[in-house]
Formats: sequence, C-alpha cells, structure tokens
Amino acid sequence: MDWGRGAYELTAAALAPAAEAVVLAGGVRPGQRVLDVGCGTGNAALIAARAGARVTAVDPASRLLDVARAQARREGLTIEVLSGEAASLPVPDRRFDAVLSNFAVIFAPDHTAAVAEMVRALAPNGRVVFSAWLPSGAIGQMNAAAMDMVRRALGAPAPPTPFPWHDQRALAALFAAFDMTVTVEQHELAFTAASPQDFLEAQRTSHPMAIAGFEVLQRLGQAEPAHARLLRILQEGNEDAPAFRSTNRYIVVTAERR
Repeated sequence: MDWGRGAYELTAAALAPAAEAVVLAGGVRPGQRVLDVGCGTGNAALIAARAGARVTAVDPASRLLDVARAQARREGLTIEVLSGEAASLPVPDRRFDAVLSNFAVIFAPDHTAAVAEMVRALAPNGRVVFSAWLPSGAIGQMNAAAMDMVRRALGAPAPPTPFPWHDQRALAALFAAFDMTVTVEQHELAFTAASPQDFLEAQRTSHPMAIAGFEVLQRLGQAEPAHARLLRILQEGNEDAPAFRSTNRYIVVTAERR
C-alpha cells in the first residue's frame, strides 16, 4: 500500500483533532523526546514540536515525509524525519519519552512486531499512545464494504482476522507481554462534506486506499455498481441531510510500564 498516492493531506486535515488528543494523552512537555510512528503529513509530530518537544517522525511514504518537512520549515520547527516501517523503526533503543501514532500503527501487518518496536524505542518511564477506530459509523461501514468488494472482485480468499486494535481486552493482553498496562479513552470525530456524493468523490480521488481499490474495480468492470453501493451506505448513514455528516468513534490508547 503506497500511502503517498493521491492527496492524503485532505484526510490528514480531518484527523487533526485526533492527533491533538494523542499528543495530549502523551503528556508531551518541552524538551522531551517524542517519536511519531507512521507520521504521514506530520499531524502529531508538528503538534508535539509546537509544544517544545524534540521530535522524530517516521513513515514509509516519502512524499508524505516531504509534506511534513515542508510544513515544519514553514513554521520554523525542527523535526527529524526518517523513512521507516513500524515493525523496523530506524531509531535507538530506550530513547523516547513518548511514542505516538495517530491511526497509523493500526495498519501494521504484524501488530506484535510493531508494538515490540515501539516499546524498544521507549524510555524507561515513557508511554506509548495511539488512536484506533471503533467499528461504527457510516464511513467505517463504507470502508469495510469497499475492501470486501475489492477482495471478491479479485477472487481472493478471505484474509485472516486482523488484530482488534479497538478491543481493550486484546490490547491489554498484547501489551502485557511487554510488561505494560493499558488505559483507553473514547472520543468522537465527525467527517463532513456538502453531500454524500461529494464525500465519496473526494475519497475516491484523494485517499490512497480508495484510489487503489477503485483502480482494481474499474479494471474488472465493477466500479459503477461498487460506487452505487458505497454511496447508498453513506446516504443511509448520513446524519445531516441535505449535507453530509458522519460521526465516528475512536479510542486513544495509553500503554505504560508496570
């Protein structure tokens, strides 16, 4: 998955309130060392740097790293920006007071390896903080339907059940293996647009996953019925006709050593 495709900046802007919540839960203070895993365009990294932290930001998408660098320069902020994956972070051991990830580590193919790397980078009294979606809302339903349609169009088998990043029991067990405890806070984030049609079109032309998915469906002659089905999901779940609004719930997870 190439997250540098399209214009992920549009989605990142909508996710900025969640990045604020993650940085707040991280207890970021001036002078602290902060690592942003899967930084994308730099939402959490920039917020932490504005708070006076010494920030390192890691992401596999080179174009998004360029966006983060450019924004840091515009604001006169110093951020170390590195190319890397969550399961193999290019940073030293026990370096960071806070290891943050805003809707990023949850996409890591190997959840155990990703968590192991975040813990490895964490200073003895530090904390890991990340956000994860709860399975709710029209947009969550749309995304699940889209992935299923692409899989079926390709004739691919059902994938293994992904790790439930939204499940507090599963998270507690995962982090217990690293001798860490977990606390969870629930939040809400609303996505808005002029209409369901406008929201879907913006996603189709800007979000990396949507671009890749519709390319597959278009090639196999299934884009039109897929578009109609996804639009129907958004219309049925719309909270603000004749415009569009979908409130999605998410959690901010904080893991600390026992």
